Amino acid sequence: MPTPVARARACATEALADWYAPAPEFAADVVLVVAELVANAMLHGDGPLELVLDVTQARLRVEVSDRSPTLPELRRPHVPAVPGGHGLFIVERIADRWGAEPHARGKSIWVEFDAPGLPRA
Repeated sequence: MPTPVARARACATEALADWYAPAPEFAADVVLVVAELVANAMLHGDGPLELVLDVTQARLRVEVSDRSPTLPELRRPHVPAVPGGHGLFIVERIADRWGAEPHARGKSIWVEFDAPGLPRA
């Protein structure tokens, strides 16, 4: 049985292919961020509740919800030689915007990428 991270990667890959036929580098970046967010939900949020990919002509938004009310914090300064804390650093470097929002069941971490082209009709 595939893990939640593997299922999320497959879902994102399929959605991107349906919506964009994006450049391979863009698709790889999105799938990497999806995997990081779902892995963080597994490690720190009692498992993912929901993965949402939403595309408009202006941007692609990815949201991963989990059950933990604790909002993430970037480890500052980022020290590559220290274990842990690298996932959000990767997300911050790859995505155009990101943030976190509490909700009644926990929190959602969202990431936005400026769209490289119009979604397919």
